[in-house]
Amino acid sequence: MKNQRRWCVWVAGAFLGLAVAGGASAQVQAPKAEPTKDSLGRRLESVNTLIEKSSAARQVDTAGNGDSAQRRERARALHREATAAYEAGDYQKANTLLDNAAKEMIGSVRKAEPAQVVEDKKQRDFNNRLDSVKALQDALKRVSSEKKAGAKGAQASTKVEELVKEAVSLRDAGQVEKGRVVLDQAYLTAKLAVQNLRQGDTLVRELKFESKEDEYKYELDRNDTHQMLIQVLVEGKGPGASQDPMVADRVKQAEALRKEAEALAAKGDYEGAIKKLDDSTKELVKGIRASGIFIPG
Repeated sequence: MKNQRRWCVWVAGAFLGLAVAGGASAQVQAPKAEPTKDSLGRRLESVNTLIEKSSAARQVDTAGNGDSAQRRERARALHREATAAYEAGDYQKANTLLDNAAKEMIGSVRKAEPAQVVEDKKQRDFNNRLDSVKALQDALKRVSSEKKAGAKGAQASTKVEELVKEAVSLRDAGQVEKGRVVLDQAYLTAKLAVQNLRQGDTLVRELKFESKEDEYKYELDRNDTHQMLIQVLVEGKGPGASQDPMVADRVKQAEALRKEAEALAAKGDYEGAIKKLDDSTKELVKGIRASGIFIPG
């Protein structure tokens, strides 16, 4: 990380067009002054140093990352084109090519982040998602009690708890990515359970929809979330996994109903669109249950 900060500071000083924020993001902007032969000569040398001799270049060499190496090669090619444009007297073109070469090299370095940096980020993301799931678990228990959901609420809560335990076990075993997929299942399951338990007149009063169009937009989001859960369930089965035929049929019916809803909404018939969207979401609920995840609805 120290090397990364050093190269970010170095780049900021070396290029008029390069703005680096926090050592993690960079953007190349056109210089305020028109490029001259002398200024471009210096930029050609500076960009070449960045690509070939800087701490950033050493980081790319050490990483041995294929994507990172490819972006560095693109940076080299752009630098060669910039050199040719400079020698031909086309300073504006040379300047633009140098901007692009710097961008590619910065992208190369990002791809070459040390494995520990990437792993730490995955852990942080996992823990942040886990906090969100725990908050939803509390909300699910509260809403289940308020709505007197009984067995349905308890079944949903139990499933979420099982998924969380599985996700944490995978994380602790060093399989953070697999654990994250399961944790996303827990997050979406809890979120949908809360939404579905609060459907109906109570929900409308609580959200205070200003119009049927606003309610339609809410139902669109709810439908999207159900679709996301099905996608995550398929992802959790591993690469190349396909949907169960029964689930696929429910998804197909849900898609058809959603298209009908969108057509009605386009005509201004939000009342009818909401009904069709609700029917679409119910089909998705059936598909989710067929995948082994219970959510009320």
